[in-house]
Amino acid sequence: MICIAGKGVDDLGKAVWHFINSGKCSPSYNMALDEALLEWHSIGEIGPVLRFYEWDPATLSIGYFQSVEREIDLEAVEKHGLGFVRRPTGGRGVLHEHELTYSVIVTEDYPGMPETVTEAYRVISGGLLEGFRNLGLHAEFSLPASKEQSNNLKKPKSAVCFDAPSWYELVVEGKKVAGSAQTRQKGVILQHGAILLGLDEDKLVSLFKFPSEESRKRMLESLPEKAVAIDRLTNREISVEECVGAFATGFEKALDIVLKPMELTAEQLLYVEEVEKRKYANKDWTFKK
Repeated sequence: MICIAGKGVDDLGKAVWHFINSGKCSPSYNMALDEALLEWHSIGEIGPVLRFYEWDPATLSIGYFQSVEREIDLEAVEKHGLGFVRRPTGGRGVLHEHELTYSVIVTEDYPGMPETVTEAYRVISGGLLEGFRNLGLHAEFSLPASKEQSNNLKKPKSAVCFDAPSWYELVVEGKKVAGSAQTRQKGVILQHGAILLGLDEDKLVSLFKFPSEESRKRMLESLPEKAVAIDRLTNREISVEECVGAFATGFEKALDIVLKPMELTAEQLLYVEEVEKRKYANKDWTFKK
């Protein structure tokens, strides 16, 4: 089915959003498609989008502002056979291995969407909150309890995403279970993030540079107290397919929307490949900082 922008609302008056489940894609393609969706939405070619995807190979993605030379151990990335890509969004390094990734593309002036980045996180991440609840997990929004914690969010102490939750990211039992990042371009919000199905702390920590081996050791010891994956919160195995259903339903409930499947046209696929070659598969982009 090809969904065309302009359908607006369904018979019950709910807003209709496009839905894409990309499955496993290369790191450069994943980022190129997110950017292309933002571009198409900005010019009215398509409506708002909820997308799910995975990574092949497993990948370390870094935030738009991160320094590769200062923060990333590229030898470790290569040793583990990982992909490597720079995101268009901010935030810190994420190991995309045992996870489901989501992205939301929606205009800044969408009805009910707050103007501030922090509050927009709250609205969009409501879909994650409902998704975790659909899986039987008691998730909550993270809220800094003190001024010091709030300042730490603005100036993170490490390059590792799951070192600490940011405003309105999801926590279970006080531990981060999903990490998100956001950018705003051409009047459109792109928010995407990782829903942890599993977490290899040793591998994750090995990918980053630290001032000393002692600081690396402290990070490795503290990470299990700061982040947790779904596989350690349940007594049963939860598949990617189950997560897709749970979180898709969660976004429908939280945003009061209806999801309709979208397939890319041949022309759109060519455009994504163009963005991929020009940017996300280009070393000039990846290593620009």
